[in-house]
Amino acid sequence: MEFLQKKFLFSALVSILCFAAEVSSHNRFYTPPSLTPLTGSFPRVPIDRAFSKSFGASNIQYLINGSTATLALDKTSGSGLVSQGRYYYGFFSAAIKLPAGLSSGVVVAFYLSNADKFPHNHDEIDIELLGHDKRNDWVIQTNMYANGSVSTGREEKFYLWFDPTKQHHYYSILWNSYHTVFLVDNIPVREFIHSNSYPSIYPAKPMSVYATIWDGSEWATHGGKYPVNYKYAPFVVSFTEMELSGCIVSDPSETPSASSTCSKSSSPSSSPSSSDPVNGPEFSKLSQQQIAAMDWARRKLMFYSYCHDKPRFKVMPPECH
Repeated sequence: MEFLQKKFLFSALVSILCFAAEVSSHNRFYTPPSLTPLTGSFPRVPIDRAFSKSFGASNIQYLINGSTATLALDKTSGSGLVSQGRYYYGFFSAAIKLPAGLSSGVVVAFYLSNADKFPHNHDEIDIELLGHDKRNDWVIQTNMYANGSVSTGREEKFYLWFDPTKQHHYYSILWNSYHTVFLVDNIPVREFIHSNSYPSIYPAKPMSVYATIWDGSEWATHGGKYPVNYKYAPFVVSFTEMELSGCIVSDPSETPSASSTCSKSSSPSSSPSSSDPVNGPEFSKLSQQQIAAMDWARRKLMFYSYCHDKPRFKVMPPECH
């Protein structure tokens, strides 16, 4: 009898510990540092005028006079939008509300790419939101590469400090000649500095902006270990409060010079400007407030960086040193 009691107590203790670990995975709801926001600094654009339907048109709906778009993934298709303009540097931001419930294998992306114009030599700057596994957690993965170097992608992964399915949160990219910064709710989570020591790895060709939802089961869940369960479809993501400000390039095969004419917004009503809207000194480096916030995010929430992946890289990429 005593043995059975001890066995029962041991089993109960294991269950409690497992439950605690599971709960802790859902309770990373930290209070982030406060800082001056970048979102709202640039004009918002109507999504139905700034974007075209890229794929899965029947799964895309425009709401609230075109200021909001919902994209769905179901058994038939995912869906996606592509900007009507191509940009050379700029600030790109969207408020996104992710699908609730079991979302393993679902990928929501807000990113820049020129793969359609440079299929073998393209650039990309990615924010990818991954329905990570069976715990209903979402993970944000950032990535970037230049000149088609997909095999040497520079991924970093973070947990979020909030539930991204309850309301809209801001996901933003600042890209200029100095650095690329990834921000979540205006908190910088990653900075990639443009260095003359390794210029070929920095995205430097005009890109379109994409907003998509798709089935990433094979890619995002350890080779399909946790595939999308279409029993819970459709998976619907909402995009709103879109900001696209940068140099609009008419010929994507040409890289404009610093003195070239660019438009401050993708909005058709915007007036042309002679300067890049993110080329000023306030965008050339992070403020001390932003540096402190980024340090907070990386210490508390980052759980993967390519710079720490020694099994993957026999020789670490140069910027990791």
